Amino acid sequence: MINWLRIGLVFLLLSVLTLVLLPVQLLALRFDWMLRRRLPRVWHRAACYLLGIRIRQHGTLESRRPLMLAANHASWKDILVLGAIADVVFVAKAEVADWPVFGWLAKLQKSVFVVREQKRKAGEQVNEIAARLAASEIIVLFPEGTTSDGNRLMEVKSSLFGAASAAVSSAPGGVVYVQPVSIAYTGIYGMPMGRYHRPIAAWPGDVELVPHLMGVLKAEAMEVDVDFGEVVEFRAETNRKVAGATVVDRLRAMLRDRLYPRSR
Repeated sequence: MINWLRIGLVFLLLSVLTLVLLPVQLLALRFDWMLRRRLPRVWHRAACYLLGIRIRQHGTLESRRPLMLAANHASWKDILVLGAIADVVFVAKAEVADWPVFGWLAKLQKSVFVVREQKRKAGEQVNEIAARLAASEIIVLFPEGTTSDGNRLMEVKSSLFGAASAAVSSAPGGVVYVQPVSIAYTGIYGMPMGRYHRPIAAWPGDVELVPHLMGVLKAEAMEVDVDFGEVVEFRAETNRKVAGATVVDRLRAMLRDRLYPRSR
């Protein structure tokens, strides 16, 4: 009974907060105010607090721009977590735009929607991301292209790093910074989270959203470690594949060390 009361209260408070911030965000989007980048962080921080997601940050967000963050992707909660830490814009697959609630929220944050299966649109999509980078927006890329079980980094799509290369020509100093960021769900109920409990945190594509969301709400307390790694510079002479592989190697190492510290 207490669980259901808490879940109802969480939904109520999130709904009220959304209704309060919505008109301001719509105006900020309409007139392209700087506030449109900052307001989502208020919502994400509140959502993490209400859902019981406690964030531990390790390392620092790169201060130089243009900046792209390359992060592993275990769950929709990754968006809340990164959105609570920094004023970011996400690259999402096109079908997310049609999802109930999540698609609407993604549009309010002015996410970049990409159609990965249509190569003829790839150039346009890369150019849009490059333009946003050149405008000093922090772009978050999930190079795996889908969510995982949270226990490892899946195969990545290195072609998506092409946006970083495309933005070099319009970047101050001719350099775009790509920073690997690992997101590891490591604690639940005040105890270390192992493989047994990680399905509560992770959201693989074959798991229905509503039961998963209810599991998160019932968990009440979840801990996540976010590690910011060493930046890789993309310049005109940079080999994109080599630089992308370096980003991925650093990301995989950070995630492994955080999830399996005894293996170090």
